[in-house]
Amino acid sequence: MVRAQKCDFFEEVWALVRQIPRGKVTTYGHIAGALGIRSAARTVGWALNAVAGCSDIPAHRVVNRNGELTGRMHFATPTLMRELLEAEGVSFDGDRVRLERHLWVPPLTN
Repeated sequence: MVRAQKCDFFEEVWALVRQIPRGKVTTYGHIAGALGIRSAARTVGWALNAVAGCSDIPAHRVVNRNGELTGRMHFATPTLMRELLEAEGVSFDGDRVRLERHLWVPPLTN
């Protein structure tokens, strides 16, 4: 039963990540909150790690609460996540996405 719930949650994460507009980012915590389990930010990360490299899920658009690219190690190269974001027009202040400009807050799904 727990495994089925985990799979359902992962599917919900992936569906929500597919909605992030080009040129925008959201956080692990915002996704977890939109799915009704604010404390599940780490599990959101696990869901995205499970589909690393999957072209229909724009995991590069998910950053930590400070705008840092903590998921970058799951991409083909350590710089690919940033390169993908910059190609979409996302700007940075040092190593952090400028959240004041690019943050997308997903709608509540529950």
